[in-house]
Amino acid sequence: MDEHDWLAQRFEENRTHLRAVAYRMLGSLSEADDAVQEAWIRLSRADTSSVENLSGWLTTVTARVCLNMLRSRGSRREDLAGAHVPDPIVNLEGGVDPEQQALLADSVGLALLVVLETLAPTERLAFVLHDMFAVPFDEIAPVVGRSPEAARQLASRARRRVQGAAVPDADIARQREVVDAFFAAARGGDLDALVAVLDPDVVLRSDRGVVRGATAVAGGAIMFAEPARRVRAALVNGAAGVVITIDEQPVAVMGFTVAGGKIVAIDSLNDPERLRALDLTIIDD
Repeated sequence: MDEHDWLAQRFEENRTHLRAVAYRMLGSLSEADDAVQEAWIRLSRADTSSVENLSGWLTTVTARVCLNMLRSRGSRREDLAGAHVPDPIVNLEGGVDPEQQALLADSVGLALLVVLETLAPTERLAFVLHDMFAVPFDEIAPVVGRSPEAARQLASRARRRVQGAAVPDADIARQREVVDAFFAAARGGDLDALVAVLDPDVVLRSDRGVVRGATAVAGGAIMFAEPARRVRAALVNGAAGVVITIDEQPVAVMGFTVAGGKIVAIDSLNDPERLRALDLTIIDD
């Protein structure tokens, strides 16, 4: 086996890990794949004879690529009317993709990814690498162009933001009961029952806008009473969620954050182009 083939084999051994790093950094599955491909290009062109830990080297290279991608985004999303909902990882209940399961090894919910979207690029990198993948600060420092202590401060600031996010209930079955109750109330047009399963400060984020408060969210949920809309149970980033279809075509993926038995956040992806990119397979039951 020549050196190129050996490097290719080692890269493939690390691909799933690198994609998990990139997904947490970017919140986009397609961009994560682009970042991983760029990492391979850099590896194939690099002199790695002095690299002792190739997995660590690949992790930091991928993170550096992602940092550049985050910086290049700049203000591109500031002009969007709605919120940016990160790409969800969807499993229709009854089937789990092993690679997707690996992406969610530490249960990165949509609500957490939304918080990560609010961080500065260097804060996000420091938090993801250190807190999610245990990369030491002395290895993070060169990537962000700071001292190890400054990198530690970046992660600390990010951690304070992340800790303000709601912690989902661990019991998936209980999450599902709450989500099912939400849709049952919506189909029945029962506003009181809808409000009862929503946290008073619930937030609904979608590419169409942001809605806050139980009464406002409940009022909009009545649309699910339309007979043409079919609600299919799914796991969305490892939590209870749904895929909404009309005539077997996905029109929305909704992820729910259930905490304390109440829905505290709903993240809904409605953009047709992004939904098509998810390649959702709808099984007629």
